[in-house]
Amino acid sequence: MEEQFVNKPGKTGISRLIDATEYSRQGLLATWRNEAAFRQEVTLAIFLIPAALWLGESGVERALLIGTTLMVMIVELLNSAVEAVVDRVGPEKHPLSKIAKDTGSAAVSISLLLWLSTWGCILLPRWIA
Repeated sequence: MEEQFVNKPGKTGISRLIDATEYSRQGLLATWRNEAAFRQEVTLAIFLIPAALWLGESGVERALLIGTTLMVMIVELLNSAVEAVVDRVGPEKHPLSKIAKDTGSAAVSISLLLWLSTWGCILLPRWIA
């Protein structure tokens, strides 16, 4: 028997887009309220994105500088989502919960390394030479 995939029931078109935008806003606000690291990353981005526009010498450089800055926030949002789900399951310690939270943290760390290496590779040669 062939499995059929059906769209989830609910809104479509512009009303779905409006709802999705509201869900995204709520997720950003919840992460802002509950995650100090996200607040720090957003605060840095407020300064770094204009700096990227100024310091990037080409569209590609600007895209890389801005993209890696935004990527850190994206990964932090996903990490926060994983942590929320793990915490929702229960407060007791469990090895799989630890793995999930540690893996999310590792993803944030790697995104920060990517951000640092990208900014360093683009900007350091200009400042050293």
